[in-house]
Amino acid sequence: MTNGFAALKVCAHTVEQLQKMGIKKPMPVQEQAIPALFAGRDVIARAQTGTGKTLAFLVPLAEKIDTAKSYVQALVITPTRELAQQIDQQFQGFSYYAPLSTTVVYGGGDGKGWDIQKNGMLNGADVVIATPGRMIAHLQNSGVDLSHVEYLILDEADRMLDMGFSDDIMKIISYMPAERQTIMFSATLPPKIRELA
Repeated sequence: MTNGFAALKVCAHTVEQLQKMGIKKPMPVQEQAIPALFAGRDVIARAQTGTGKTLAFLVPLAEKIDTAKSYVQALVITPTRELAQQIDQQFQGFSYYAPLSTTVVYGGGDGKGWDIQKNGMLNGADVVIATPGRMIAHLQNSGVDLSHVEYLILDEADRMLDMGFSDDIMKIISYMPAERQTIMFSATLPPKIRELA
């Protein structure tokens, strides 16, 4: 049975995984973003929460990340702890079929949470999903290495700028290689977002 994901050059194994999850047809943001991400292009997508944007970057990452490598290959920066947890849940659901390892990094909680996050990043999680402030704290105090990151995803970029995270984002980016793929999702595209892009 063919479906829209196969037409986007998603491999048969991934299409099968999506079908097992009850996802048969790509949403518009997925139809636009997935081919561009497979082609290695940077993407700025205007997308509200609930439009399927997480799968728009999760599907290409699942196929492109080399799980044999033992360092962080993708970083997803998101404005809130709740959103970081939601994205991680989608990764967990998907990685039941594709063995991607993730670490979620956000503030609050106890010291134990800090150590779990630090160990996850130092032990080579494939994907780190982080809020900006806590990611900077780890970069400054945990010896976390982002020098091999190949994919940077900025989720709800407009919200992060509204919350005053612009300098934090630029600081995090300074720890990464210039040669990488950058994907930005934003509900609106104000001049500040174009500037960040």
